[in-house]
Amino acid sequence: MPKIGLKENWKQFTILVIVNAFVGGMVGMERTIIPQFATSEFGISSKTAILSFITAFGISKSLTNYLTGRLANRLGRKTLLIVGWIIAIPIPFLLMNASSWNWVVFANVLLGISQGLTWSSTVVMKIDLVGEKNRGLAMGLNEIAGYFALGIVAFITGYIANKYGVTPYPFYVGIFISIAGLLTTILWVKETQYLLKLESIENKTASLNKVFVETTFKNKTLSSVTQAGLVNNLNDGMIWGLLPMLLISFNLNSLQIGWVTAIYPTVWGVSQLFTGKMADHYSKKRMLFWGMLLQGIAIMILPFVTEYSVLIILSAVLGIGTALVYPTFLSTIAEATTPTQRAESIGTFRLWRDLGYAIGAIISGIAADVFGVEYAVVLIGIITVISSIIIQLRMPSTIQKTVIRECVDMEEVVSHLSQYQLIDIRSKEEFNQLHIAEAMNIGFEELTKNTKLIDKRKVIVPVCGKGGGRSADAAKLLREMGYQAAWLCGGTSKWVSAHG
Repeated sequence: MPKIGLKENWKQFTILVIVNAFVGGMVGMERTIIPQFATSEFGISSKTAILSFITAFGISKSLTNYLTGRLANRLGRKTLLIVGWIIAIPIPFLLMNASSWNWVVFANVLLGISQGLTWSSTVVMKIDLVGEKNRGLAMGLNEIAGYFALGIVAFITGYIANKYGVTPYPFYVGIFISIAGLLTTILWVKETQYLLKLESIENKTASLNKVFVETTFKNKTLSSVTQAGLVNNLNDGMIWGLLPMLLISFNLNSLQIGWVTAIYPTVWGVSQLFTGKMADHYSKKRMLFWGMLLQGIAIMILPFVTEYSVLIILSAVLGIGTALVYPTFLSTIAEATTPTQRAESIGTFRLWRDLGYAIGAIISGIAADVFGVEYAVVLIGIITVISSIIIQLRMPSTIQKTVIRECVDMEEVVSHLSQYQLIDIRSKEEFNQLHIAEAMNIGFEELTKNTKLIDKRKVIVPVCGKGGGRSADAAKLLREMGYQAAWLCGGTSKWVSAHG
């Protein structure tokens, strides 16, 4: 019998960790060399033009994240993961054979789509496998794999570029990664969607009325996480595009630039082994606040330091700050949503988070062209500090979850009838013999076929004869389907006896 848990599913979890290392490595292929690639190969000097590749990547990835969240339950996680790897294979070939900058931008559109499909899928699959107890640890291991690999590949490609030139040799790394990722997925990754039913039976967290709106604006916990995610990737987009330029202005060579740019994601990745586990035990709000604050302070200091050793330290501090927030983002969303809505909520969060790449590239590119690279970096640091203040002021100290009781009292339903929908799940014959006037008759076997008749804005109250039998089973089924549901204490007999 299948079980949920990290120990119970460690083999499949380990395979997914390896797969996500390949996913991160695809981004690392570009991390150090693309700004230099733009200048040396295409003669582009405009900061905004150079950062256009990040804008393309951010927009395509963010939209794909959202679609992946919407489609994960419908098409399956593994299917989306395979499609993502197929899209990744042409990317290094496009880059090494690019005849114009437009080809580089197009390659990054594909990279964004691929990352949205692959990274989002591995996140959701790991959450499926481990359940509630070790979500933070799971996200930490997921992110450490992706970002440690990103940092290592960023260093390797920087080293290759310094020794052999910026093209084509660094892109050979991407060819290996994309093919290895696809083959590993096809041969060894297994679908995890079947585990949703197991978790849904035990989960009593209320459904969100509108997942996109709640995650983006209304729910104080989810919306606080979402804005911080956007700002986190906004500053990451700036670092991706402008940090190499800033370091070039400090007269650092390609190898030194490779070290500084690689330390940040490497520390970010390794630290998540610890910060992910911390998110299971310590205040998520505090971790998010201090993580964003550390990032903002480190970024604001960067333009005023030219010593190589200090730059290495600031890069490490930036990595620690990011490590505090990254697994905490995802574990917070997983805790605040139902299993059936989790993929869509994570997809919505990742939509806004990765739009941060595009927004950061646009803001920092324009600011760098108008005022200079140093001012652009300081501006992004200030925005990051403001994000930490928003978390402190808006996010509740504990995650607010509405828990639906197994059994709802008759008098409560009568007093607030507009908030409930009564559904008699017995046969038509039983319903015609005796029923509650306010109840709609949908037989238990017909529930999944008549979802258009069920009002998702209300708490659904399944009703049977005496309550607790078929109505309790129906409540569990409805919660699996994403509804708020609790069966009626006492059932039809008690209601009719009291109210006719």
